Amino acid sequence: MKKLNSLLLGGILLIATAANAQKWNKPLTFLKGQKDLNIQYSFDKMTVGNAGLEADYVSGKKAEYNKKEAGKGDKFEQSWKSAPTRVYEPKFEALLNKVLNGEGMNAAQNAKGAKYTLIVHTTFLEPGFNVGVMKKPAYCDYELSLVETANPGTVLSSAIMKNIPGSQMGGFDFDSSSRIGECYGKAGKMVGKSMSKGLK
Repeated sequence: MKKLNSLLLGGILLIATAANAQKWNKPLTFLKGQKDLNIQYSFDKMTVGNAGLEADYVSGKKAEYNKKEAGKGDKFEQSWKSAPTRVYEPKFEALLNKVLNGEGMNAAQNAKGAKYTLIVHTTFLEPGFNVGVMKKPAYCDYELSLVETANPGTVLSSAIMKNIPGSQMGGFDFDSSSRIGECYGKAGKMVGKSMSKGLK
């Protein structure tokens, strides 16, 4: 029953947030004709679960795991810190480009010559959990900004995405980076769909 409730909650959150990526505060018509889009990621002042700032969450978990097993907390910290470049960002870009490539645009970090930059700022992250008999999906909140690469201080359009859920089918997402990675993949796909409207 609890597993069913978790699945239902994930479905409800997806339905509730599906429109958020569409609500850019200004039209994206300036993207027409652009072949490349630069991407930047920000985790500045991101909060995690009920722990507050990310640093507090990581230090707390590190101490907790090391108390149970020497070195386990250190491995957790290393895995957590490498997860953005190892899992989250590639997932976001893969699903974003799956949509944008069909419109003749490619998005990537450090895209040379790209007139515009998409800044993906993760403001909140809930890691969720999976202990076999019970699981809770991860979910993330994002602030999106489209700026001129040469003039990043001027935001041309922005959007907010909340409660974007992440959970793998089949229940094999025991590692938090796997669940969180699905949040980024889902967000990338949603952002791609909303941006493609500005490319038509």
